[in-house]
Amino acid sequence: MIAQILTPRMMLIGGDAAKEVALVMHKLGVHRPLIVTDPFMRDSGMLAHVTDPLDSAGIRWDLFADTVPDPTTDVVEAGLARLRLGTFDSMIAFGGGSPMDTAKAMNALAALGGKMRDHKVPKAADKAAVPLICIPTTAGTGSEVTKFCVITDTETDEKMLVMGLGCLPAAALVDYRLTMKKPFRLTADTGIDSITHAVEAYVSKKRNPMSDVYALTAMRRLYTHIRIACFEPENEQAREQMMLGATQAGLAFSNASVALVHGMSRPIGAFFHVPHGLSNAMLLPAVTEFSAEAALDRYADCARAMGISPEDEGNQSAVNRLLDALRRLNEDLKVPTPKDYGIDEGRYMELLDTMASQAIASGSPGNNPRVPDAAEIVELYKRVYA
Repeated sequence: MIAQILTPRMMLIGGDAAKEVALVMHKLGVHRPLIVTDPFMRDSGMLAHVTDPLDSAGIRWDLFADTVPDPTTDVVEAGLARLRLGTFDSMIAFGGGSPMDTAKAMNALAALGGKMRDHKVPKAADKAAVPLICIPTTAGTGSEVTKFCVITDTETDEKMLVMGLGCLPAAALVDYRLTMKKPFRLTADTGIDSITHAVEAYVSKKRNPMSDVYALTAMRRLYTHIRIACFEPENEQAREQMMLGATQAGLAFSNASVALVHGMSRPIGAFFHVPHGLSNAMLLPAVTEFSAEAALDRYADCARAMGISPEDEGNQSAVNRLLDALRRLNEDLKVPTPKDYGIDEGRYMELLDTMASQAIASGSPGNNPRVPDAAEIVELYKRVYA
């Protein structure tokens, strides 16, 4: 087996890493960036973490701050128009997964042309227009180190997975201090999202020895510190460990794949505007239970890596502990069911077949240890609703 491992050319990891953005640009040989972010980052003053170092270095920058949660093709095309208006030789994505995914999609589309849907999986988006620097402000998506982005097609409401070298950032600045003021709900959802990345990468059919190392290390860090980060938000050690774990989980799934949880999560997000991390959290316990029998040893390894099960415990018992622990984690972190979130039951049930079809079309369920058919996905959607 030959494993292809892709990472950004440069990663700076640690407190105040964001302050080094001008130095990173210099090393990449670029000097005229378009910053891609969202209105909150612009209006809250957070953007100064990037613009102050650029100003101090005499670097002229411009701004596209119209990204939205669950980025859409309309926003990508607006950002692309802004990119083409200027003489930009680079982009800086600053924010959570949505600004980073928007910038990735803009970059690939600028190089490839056409429409975003022309480049969704199974096609490969392997070209980028300019070097992209990602600076995450949440410990969750791992998008700063991955070859993926997820964009909702405005015309069809389909959440499209776009994958390839064109989506891989040139550099990532991973600064946990940018996460210190994140609220409970965001910390919890992005944290469970990262745990999902690690677990799915480890059980994926596309796993490899290198992604395994990233995944096991990530899930140990994340599970150990997620409750502390949520309930003690000023705890710097917990915030740092969550940020590092999220990046390691990103490296894991970018070089393996995600699986059924993500495949089912995307349609929930697209149709009902549930944040990505939260929809993953809704699904993780039930999908893990569905999948466990097909990879009992792998899921048992996850339980041991997280410290849920003793090293010498048998696989079945370890997996039982894992399932209980995932359910308790959702309870402790107040993860709602789709019903509790306020999703209309009639509309949800009406869309089950469409959501199952879109989940399968994404390709992610095919990487799962137990590959479901459409009817099994529908049953899983029904099981998690209430």
